[in-house]
Parts: sequence; structure tokens; C-alpha cells
Amino acid sequence: MSTTDLAQTPEHRPKPTTVRIAAVQYLLRAIDDWAGFENQVRFVMKAAGEYKPQFVMFPEIFTTQLLSFMDTQDVSAAVRNLHQYTEAYTALFRELAARWGTHIIGGSHPTIIDGQLINRAYLFTPEGRVFTQDKIHLTRWEREKWRGDPGHHLNVFDTPHGRIAILICYDIEFPELSRMVCEKGADILFVPSCTDDRQGFWRVRYCCHARAIENQVYVAVTGTVGNLAVEGLGLHFGQAAIITPSDFPFARDGIAAEGVPNMEQIVIADVDLSKLVSNRINGTTIPLYDKRHDVYDNEVDIVNTR
Repeated sequence: MSTTDLAQTPEHRPKPTTVRIAAVQYLLRAIDDWAGFENQVRFVMKAAGEYKPQFVMFPEIFTTQLLSFMDTQDVSAAVRNLHQYTEAYTALFRELAARWGTHIIGGSHPTIIDGQLINRAYLFTPEGRVFTQDKIHLTRWEREKWRGDPGHHLNVFDTPHGRIAILICYDIEFPELSRMVCEKGADILFVPSCTDDRQGFWRVRYCCHARAIENQVYVAVTGTVGNLAVEGLGLHFGQAAIITPSDFPFARDGIAAEGVPNMEQIVIADVDLSKLVSNRINGTTIPLYDKRHDVYDNEVDIVNTR
């Protein structure tokens, strides 16, 4: 039996459960200090935590809100200076994950690792453990303006509520990454995002739907909303959604829940992991199993028709 088969057969799956996901449309508003950031995060977590979700997700680079009170004349240097808040950021979310008894995908936070600027997502568990996933593919803005560095490795996290993976924004636009983690048994893909315009938002959103269909998984996506008086952060277009495969057991249009675009709110939905197990075997189509590995190993032939 292959690694892929082992990851996907029902006897090797987590016990089927209903999982509640809360996706935060986080409003970037100007603040005066760290306390302003912490107060807003605590307010949001209280609102989300009272619904007793198993997972709460914040958007990509939402900690750039801290640039409100920092020197941003040199935007690349300013983003690097955010690293000084990494310890406080992780301490805050470790506390909140324990306080509310939930797993928190703490969006992502610019982090300096061995001198490199990494767009790093953090996963906080109720037991106080911290795990990370680095962004693999950087946008032109991240490469050219921030002078950031890419990550190189994917993770799949085993949790009491199923296997999950985190693909930060642009990474969801590369179907190979999603297939890799789903072949290792991922049940839910979390996509913290930050997009400045409608076109960028829809690139991410449409790809989330495609990945849910291709891999027969749930995909949760959220983004920042609002604006900051900082280069590259003046506009945001965001809308959270919990997306399902497209088949009879799931939501009619493949959307379990979605928010109102560009408003501060929390989008919550329950997803049933047992439906994934059944659908991957008995679905109208089963693209996760039907992949022709024998063909994918072949080179593409270029045929001259002239």
C-alpha cells in the first residue's frame, strides 16, 4: 500500500467528527502602541471563542497593523523591525489558545530566521505548543518591496480534529502544494490571506474552490480588511469563507459560510469530516483517488503540426 493510500483509507483517518471553524475578517485600523493591537486581538478572540470553535484563523500578515506606530519610511526595514514583536505575539496567542481551548492559526507574521525575512504562519494549540508553516511562493511585492525570502518545506499537522495544512495566500494558487498535503491526509486547508484589490482576492478565492474540488477537502480562507497609512497597506479587499467540495453531501454551491466583503466580522461554520471520508470513496467523482500517477510521471510531448 502506498503512502498516499495509507493516508487516505478510512481505517487510518482520524475519528470522524464535526469541526467548527471561525475565520476572522480582521480590520486593520490605526493603533498607537502594542496595547492597541493586543486589545483588538483579545476582543476578536472573545467574540470567536464564545462560539466554541475547534479552529480560529486570523489573516496573513495582520500583524502589520503594528506599523501604525513605527517608522515606515523604508518599508523593507520597517517590516523587518516587526520581528521585535515576535515573542510578544507568540506569547499572546499561546495564552489565548489555552484560555479558549482552541487551535489558533495566528495568521502570519514577518519573522527573521537566520537573517532571512520569512512570512511565517503560526499554529497555536490549547496545550501551549507552537508550530509554524512558512510561505513557499512570494508575491512580487514581497520579493521586490519587502525583499523577503521564501520557505522551502510543507507541513501537515495532526490534531484531535483532523489533519490540517496551512497554505499562505499565494501558495493556494499552486495546485501541486495542495495535492502534496492532501495526499498526506489533510482534511482542512487553512488559507490566511491579504489582498489589496478585488482581482487579487478573486485569484485566491477561485483557487480555494478549485483546491476543495480537486482534493475533496474543506478550505477555510480569510483576509484583512480596512487600511493603514503605510505603503502597500492602504487598501484591502477581504472576505472570509469556509468552502466545501462540490458534491451532494455538501453545500449546494460549495460554500458552507462566507462573510460580507470588507467588513469586520467573524465567519463560522461546522464541517463534517465523515463526509470527506465517504465522498473520497463514493463521490460522484473522486479526483483525489483518480489521479493517473503513471501518466503524471511521463514527460509532455511537443508535437509539431506545421
